[in-house]
Amino acid sequence: MKLSELIELYLNTLVTERGLAKQTLGSYRHDLLMFTLSFSPPKKTQEDLQSFDLKDFITFQAKLGMNSSTIHRRLSTVKNFFLYLQREGYFTQKILPVKPPKMMKALPKVIRPEEMEALLNAPKLESLDGLRDQAMMEVMYASGLRVSELIQLKQADLNVLKATLKIIGKGQKTRLVPIGEYAIQQVKLYLAKRRFINPKEESPYLFINRYAKPLSRQFFFKRIKQYALQAGIQKSISPHTLRHSFATHLLEQGATLRSVQEMLGHTHLSTTQIYTHVSEKRILSAFDLYSKRK
Repeated sequence: MKLSELIELYLNTLVTERGLAKQTLGSYRHDLLMFTLSFSPPKKTQEDLQSFDLKDFITFQAKLGMNSSTIHRRLSTVKNFFLYLQREGYFTQKILPVKPPKMMKALPKVIRPEEMEALLNAPKLESLDGLRDQAMMEVMYASGLRVSELIQLKQADLNVLKATLKIIGKGQKTRLVPIGEYAIQQVKLYLAKRRFINPKEESPYLFINRYAKPLSRQFFFKRIKQYALQAGIQKSISPHTLRHSFATHLLEQGATLRSVQEMLGHTHLSTTQIYTHVSEKRILSAFDLYSKRK
């Protein structure tokens, strides 16, 4: 039987059993087509299949320079196809085990200290929204919060005297994070204007919209994009870029991995270690920026 026909039978089975979306089916079809074309001559019928084909295919993909996530996906797709063929009696040989390449973690995106300076200065401070947005970015960069932690901050979580934030992170774990004086001052300016404009507003949240409700992640994401454009930053950034940059710049200034791990709220030190790979010997410039913002 032709492999092209078997592939369609397999995909139809996936639709029936798992209700896969068209886009997912398209990816599976493409991966299986890549498998059949990776051999010379190409695999055309079930008789062309051999027990070592899966291993040869993955080796070939690695030689082509495919990233590890793509190879893992294609390995899963083709292996499941072989298992289907076995189950339906179209392939009777033993499928040899294949060790996939080690998955590489994507390096987090960071921006240079001077780019961070431009981003933090982008909001127009004449408006309440501008004061709020700058204060939010200052807090995020000064303490390395997740965006979900930032938008859920309450006024009671900020201890001005001790210069700390009480954060409820993943798994409802609570941690105390130090926050710099500069960020505290920006928060004070924002709160003062907020109370002046609307003295009767009593929201417990630190950062709110015009309806006195907490901001959404999507809203803050759009604001960050807007300010990055105003600051002339060419990279694609998100709120998480501030967290990544915070961690990277701290390490460049000589902070220990353990202290950065605690501030970020990472359970495992290995999660924090990825930031050691993105430092680019900018210690002096990062320290200068830090000193100016104190």
